[in-house]
Amino acid sequence: QVQLVESGGGLVQPGGSLRLSCAASGSIFSINAMGWYRQAPGKQRELVAAITSGGSTNYADSVKGRFTISRDNAKNTVYLQMNSLKPEDTAVYYCNTNLRAGDLRYLEVWGQGTLVTVSS
Repeated sequence: QVQLVESGGGLVQPGGSLRLSCAASGSIFSINAMGWYRQAPGKQRELVAAITSGGSTNYADSVKGRFTISRDNAKNTVYLQMNSLKPEDTAVYYCNTNLRAGDLRYLEVWGQGTLVTVSS
């Protein structure tokens, strides 16, 4: 069984920074893209940032220049560095990945979510 475990959420003041981490564990053959999504109260889940196994990145317009996604392939871990946080960044952040498990099945896996609250 493959799972994603997130960490790093919390309460931060506007203008502050947080770093989210997401580690994949279990029987994994290979990991393709990894990404972060978020869902604010009353809103649909949206893509925040994604990164391919080769390191190509994609960001939502609302976070460009403020957030940076990176990954450590050796640790099966993806990070999201969030700077200049705004109240509108408040949401539950979810890690997501598409991978091949040890039995070579293709799987899409979601983390449990971590709450980020930006407030003074």
